[in-house]
Amino acid sequence: MIDLQHFDAVIFDMDGVLTDSEPLWKIAMEEVFRSVGCPLTRKDFQKTVGLRIDEVCEYWYAHTGWEGATPKDVENKIMLRMVELIHENGEPLPGVLETTAYLQEIGMKIGLATSSYTVLIDAVLETLGIRDRFDEIHSAENEEFGKPHPAVYMTVAKQLGVNPVRCLVIEDSLNGIISGKAAKMKVVCIPEKTHHPEPKLMVADYQFDDMLLFLEAIKQ
Repeated sequence: MIDLQHFDAVIFDMDGVLTDSEPLWKIAMEEVFRSVGCPLTRKDFQKTVGLRIDEVCEYWYAHTGWEGATPKDVENKIMLRMVELIHENGEPLPGVLETTAYLQEIGMKIGLATSSYTVLIDAVLETLGIRDRFDEIHSAENEEFGKPHPAVYMTVAKQLGVNPVRCLVIEDSLNGIISGKAAKMKVVCIPEKTHHPEPKLMVADYQFDDMLLFLEAIKQ
C-alpha cells in the first residue's frame, strides 16, 4: 500500500516505464553502431542504460571508437531510427493507461521526466495517445547533466509547483532511481524486463512487477 496523501505529484520516467522502448533502443543502437564499424551487441548496452543518448555515444566512442562519423552523427542516426521504431511498435506497458487516468481523475499532478530527447517524447506520447495526461513534460536534454544527476526531476517538481519531498517517482533503471532519490523524492521501481536482474534496484522505496500492481497499491 502507498498512501498518496503523502504526495502532491507523481513523476514518470518514460523509456521502460510508459512503453517497452528499451528493446527498440537496443535495435536502433546495434544497427547504427554496426553501420559505422562498431559491432556492439545488445548485452553491451546494459552498461549505458539510463544515460542520455549523447552520453551513450560519447561513452562508446571513448571505449571502442569508430571512423567516418562523429558521435553526434551516430546520435542523430539512432534518433531517426528510434522515431521510426516507436511509430511502428510503440504500445503502452500494462497499467500505464489505467494509472495515468486514475491519477488524473483524483486530481494528482502528473509529470514526465526523461533522459530521452523531445523528438522521442513527442513520438511516444503521440503513439500512445497520452500527452494530455501530463501537467509538465521535461527532457534531460535541456539540463547540463542527465540522470543519475537529479536535475531533470528537480526541474519538473519546480514546474509543477511541488516540493520535491512531496513527489513520487516511477522508474525502471538504477540510474533513474539514483536520480529520483538524489532529488529527495520517494521512488517506485518497476524493473524493465529486458535488463539482467539488478539487485541494486532494491534501493528504491517501493518495487512492483508491473504498473497494474502499483495501481492496486495506491487505490487501497
